[in-house]
Amino acid sequence: MELPFAESWKIKMVEPIRKSTREEREIWMKKAHYNVFQLKSEQVYIDLITDSGTGAMSDRQWAAMMLGDESYAGASSFYNLQEMIQRLTGFEYIIPTHQGRAAENVLFSYLVHEGDIIPGNSHFDTTKGHIEGRKAIALDCTIDAARNTQTELPFKGNVDAKKLEEALEKYADRVPFIIVTITNNTAGGQPVSMQNLREVRQLANKYNKPVLFDSARFAENAYFIKTREEGYADKSIKEIVREMFDLADGMTMSAKKDGIVNMGGFIATRLQDWYDGAKGYCVQFEGYLTYGGMNGRDMNALATGLDENTEFDNLESRIKQVQYLAQKLDEYGIPYQRPAGGHAIFVDASKVLTHVPKEEFPAQTLTIELFLEAGIRGCEIGYILADRDPITRENRYGGLDLLRLAIPRRVYTDNHMNVVAAALKNVFDRRENITRGVNIAWEAPLMRHFTVKLERL
Repeated sequence: MELPFAESWKIKMVEPIRKSTREEREIWMKKAHYNVFQLKSEQVYIDLITDSGTGAMSDRQWAAMMLGDESYAGASSFYNLQEMIQRLTGFEYIIPTHQGRAAENVLFSYLVHEGDIIPGNSHFDTTKGHIEGRKAIALDCTIDAARNTQTELPFKGNVDAKKLEEALEKYADRVPFIIVTITNNTAGGQPVSMQNLREVRQLANKYNKPVLFDSARFAENAYFIKTREEGYADKSIKEIVREMFDLADGMTMSAKKDGIVNMGGFIATRLQDWYDGAKGYCVQFEGYLTYGGMNGRDMNALATGLDENTEFDNLESRIKQVQYLAQKLDEYGIPYQRPAGGHAIFVDASKVLTHVPKEEFPAQTLTIELFLEAGIRGCEIGYILADRDPITRENRYGGLDLLRLAIPRRVYTDNHMNVVAAALKNVFDRRENITRGVNIAWEAPLMRHFTVKLERL
């Protein structure tokens, strides 16, 4: 008899969570202006708003924290982290930052200027915000198949090579670099194939453009290459990671995802020009070059986390749980971005709440309904997150409208996933009765979804 799958870890410490009543949740949601980011954590039963900084660290990571060197300059913790990043990526120059958006802010302060065009695959919210905030344009060159959530493709996060080449021809000197997000979060946590990364590199060489990887979930991307792409089954995750980064010139990293730490990030590059240009902004915005925005103890924990999470067993435990939730949704007929991504399930709200017009934000409405049903907090990755067009100031409805259920690493059990699936089924079963959504009462001019105030219609 074949043994069933089990996690590659055991539990050493637990944290209590509390159920609430529907009446309590109604009050809390109204006070939060129907924005789940404004809820208090103790009001949430199962928290799937993000996998960023919410994972459970290992005993090795906690032990490494105790050896953290908090020296202002030249801390041994920095050199531990530097050595690990260099070994995994091959990039020589390392700048630590307090998180991924800080890495973008430091590097883009040097690279991005007004009028620039930055082509890539579905830039995530902060990436797009850092580009548009500098009066540049984030140009989406993702393959068209990513827009059809029910299409089964192994690498739905890929860059469309034809779109990219057209952009490079059309905009020429206005393109400072190409960005590839691995995995492609906005498209549903979908991976990018090694073959596609090679195609991007070939075009970059042809048009003399550097390539930057947005690498928050690079290890998960490597897992999908190993399990889905021909020729990689017998390669280790670390070997695949190195091959991936050999095709790039640099990376920004939110270490709160695949580094499995609560806070941290970094820039890594093989280009001295990028390093020299960015390091002044690091000192200005973050701190000295050997700590950036990080404590020594956190750099030690990150070095260990990067080592652990570039091993197959750790990644398999994590991704199999996401797939388990997907299988439960399949049983209930709930549509999501297929196949299941690496870090989350992305429920297709436009196919669930078919009576809620796009102007009333179906994915945000579904996010609210799921919390009211069972105290489960997801996150809208859709029309509110898309912000307004920087020129016309019209809402952007061209992309997908998804409810993201991001699974923290090594935190919840499959029993929690059963609760999530059952709660979604309850909402799905009464979907015909949900005919109105929400209206924006107040919004920030950029990255509005974090602070937006909504009114229920």
